[in-house]
This record gives sequence, structure tokens and C-alpha cells, in this order.
Amino acid sequence: MTEQDNNPTEGQATPSTERGASPPPETPSKDARMWAMFCHLGFIPVPCLPFLVPLILWLVKREDSPFIAESGKEAVNFQITVTIALVCAGILNFIPVVGCAAVFLAPAILVADIVLAVMASLKVNEGVAYRYPVCLRPIK
Repeated sequence: MTEQDNNPTEGQATPSTERGASPPPETPSKDARMWAMFCHLGFIPVPCLPFLVPLILWLVKREDSPFIAESGKEAVNFQITVTIALVCAGILNFIPVVGCAAVFLAPAILVADIVLAVMASLKVNEGVAYRYPVCLRPIK
């Protein structure tokens, strides 16, 4: 037997070299991870319009990295969802029958917003794309 016969993988297609196989995903740079994290945490300075800072960051930085583009878009979509939920909770406060129960809805939405945004920022800081579990996605 020759040396080639002892190495059965030589000359055979491996999963990474087969046609149609995609290369392993690249880890985003430290800078891209940082900007993606800022997109998820950008709602904090503007509580009345939580989607404003993530929207600005996404529009400015989306060309720099596909990771920033995807994370920023996800953050903007989630903050739009939170804004819609807060407006609905505010409207429910004016309905006499459900108004007393709706008083607790806005704080619950805000707590969920903070918890999910912190979870997202931790994941993107590790270089892992994060998708919010409950989110409308008006921006495709």
C-alpha cells in the first residue's frame, strides 16, 4: 500500500469543500460587536422615543458591518414594538373597566424591555446574533 492508500480522506470531498457548503461564519470584529451592543442599549437615554437612538446608530453604522446592520435592525424593530405596546397600554388606561389593570401593564413592558435589551447586548458582545422573542419586524 502506498501512503495515499493509508489516508482515506485525501482526494475525497470533505463537508467544507463540497459544493454548496458555506464557509464558517466569521466572528464580528470587536468594533462591530461594540456598535451592535450600543444599538441594543440605545433606548436608555430617550425613554419617550426608545427607537430613536437605535435608529440613528443603525442608519449611520449599517454600512460598516453586516453584523451591525442586522443587530441594529433587530434593535429598531424591537423598540418600535415596545413603543406600540406602551401606546396601547396608555390607551387602555382610559377605559374604565380595564384601566385599573392596565396601570401595571406599562411598568411590565418597561421591565421586559430592559431585561431583553440587556440580554441582547450581552449576546451581541459575544459575537452572537440575537433575535427578540416577541417583536414585530416592520423593517425588513
